[in-house]
Amino acid sequence: MARVDFYRLTRDPVERVLPALATRILANGDRLLVVAASAMQRQAIDEALWTLQPASFLPHGMAGSSDEEIEPILISGTLETSPPNRASHLALADGEWRDAALGFERTFLLFDNSRIDDARALWRTLAARDDVDNRFWKQDENGRWSEGP
Repeated sequence: MARVDFYRLTRDPVERVLPALATRILANGDRLLVVAASAMQRQAIDEALWTLQPASFLPHGMAGSSDEEIEPILISGTLETSPPNRASHLALADGEWRDAALGFERTFLLFDNSRIDDARALWRTLAARDDVDNRFWKQDENGRWSEGP
């Protein structure tokens, strides 16, 4: 069963949230594909994975690079159902849903208030399916995440 985690970004931008998610994914021995259509957003994510947590570099690379197959975290502008790094986890960093995401074991849909209506409609669509496990995460004023409505 595919799992989709909805992360509503009300306090921190994706560049601050994604490194924490990626750290947990790598700690579990999984690989991650990060998709963002905007080249500027991909660059910001790349920089955040290098610098946000100075004590722990998160190994990653860009799709199309010579090392893309060995990268635990691969950043791409498009969603490939069979990513070169064999990722089982997917982060849709731009908040844009892509139906191919259901081919991954776990998908993180990171969205801000500009995409709240799209996220709500998607939630209803996926909730009606028996083969998808939806989860919703919200951030409090201290930056902590909790599961809830």
